[in-house]
Amino acid sequence: MKSLCKRALLAGLGALSLSAAAFAQYPNKPIKIIVPFLAGGTTDIMARAVAADLQKAFGQAVVVENRAGAGGNIGADAVAKSAPDGYTFLMGTVGTHAINMALYTKMPYDAVKDFAPVSLVAAVPNILVATPSFPVNSVKELIDLAKKEDGKLTFASSGSGTSIHLSGELFKQLAGVQMTHVPYKGSSAALPDVMSGQVNVMFDNAPSVMPHIKGGKLKAVAVTSGKRAPALPNVPTIAESGLPGFEASSWFGLLAPAGTPKEIVDKVSAQIQKMLQTPEMKERLASQGADGVGNTPEQFAAHIKTEIDKWAKVVKASGAKAD
Repeated sequence: MKSLCKRALLAGLGALSLSAAAFAQYPNKPIKIIVPFLAGGTTDIMARAVAADLQKAFGQAVVVENRAGAGGNIGADAVAKSAPDGYTFLMGTVGTHAINMALYTKMPYDAVKDFAPVSLVAAVPNILVATPSFPVNSVKELIDLAKKEDGKLTFASSGSGTSIHLSGELFKQLAGVQMTHVPYKGSSAALPDVMSGQVNVMFDNAPSVMPHIKGGKLKAVAVTSGKRAPALPNVPTIAESGLPGFEASSWFGLLAPAGTPKEIVDKVSAQIQKMLQTPEMKERLASQGADGVGNTPEQFAAHIKTEIDKWAKVVKASGAKAD
């Protein structure tokens, strides 16, 4: 009996030492970050910034893979069902981990139980944009035109269930107007149609549209955050433009499948927090209208739960549904 206990103890110690050795070598193969939207959008931009930093810090390739569809649910579900070994992550959003819980009748994953939050990366305002020739230069003018056209105006989004979609729904509700939602599989797919005037307006994430605003291909009408964006100080908020209380911002954060070893989650989280404190990353995000955050897995988990409650109320009030 004593011999059996001794062997069991030694086996347990051996497993622990192997586990410790495996963690000490982490990562020892390429890491994958899944983006649940098309390349070129804000989620993709954030993921590639994180991937470049992790690759430099860890000395292993970090690959970004785009899996778009269903408002981000397809890519998020792929990560939820991946092996929890520290080699697959998701660049999650306010859509995949808050809004969609209320917007979709059936979800393929549980935003809380199926993931291990790593770190919140950035928060960004959405910007109401249109092609320069569109005859609207203020929120009031858009409301007046929308009432006149009575449902004929269109607004694009990066997919049903995203904060971009819900910004439009919230605008319709508070302004008392009707506009037709035109969903795409990502901002990069939607923006060409907005710039050409095929779709009238879009409430897109700041990093996606800032280059086009600076290049004169789009005009910024208003921002959806509670305060003006530092990158666009002369562009008013929607709230101050006649719709008090309007606020709909986006956030982006890294998550792993539930069950991923805490040591790995903490290691990756610490590197992201370190990255966001560098002057280069602060300047890069500020130029895109984004605010770098960086927090612990526990803080990010608490943030997600708060956001789920917040957006459930907004979705219910707006009456929006994706299915």
